This record gives sequence, structure tokens and C-alpha cells, in this order.
Amino acid sequence: MAYVISDECVSCGTCAAECPAEAISEGAEHFEIDADACLDCGTCADACPTEAIHPAE
Repeated sequence: MAYVISDECVSCGTCAAECPAEAISEGAEHFEIDADACLDCGTCADACPTEAIHPAE
């Protein structure tokens, strides 16, 4: 199950810098996670200062 980034994202880029799979990129409104590339490791969620990253439902 991949992680997703919610609207609480402030586009700081911390998650993208920490992602070992390079699955996170800047989207139109906030950063986005490529579900196919996501390793489901949770590193991005741990790094997010606004707690905007959660496992997909």
C-alpha cells in the first residue's frame, strides 16, 4: 500500500529529499507520491513536518 500526501502539505520538499525510491515529486497543488514507485517504507511520513503523509486507504 503506497503512501499519499494530503492537502496539509506545505510543499517544503522534505519528503522528496528523504524518499529512497525517488517516488515523490512536486505536483500542481502540493507534492505527490508515485504509487507504483513507492516502497511503502514510511520514511516520507516520518520526515514530514506537517504530518501530511499517510498510508493510502
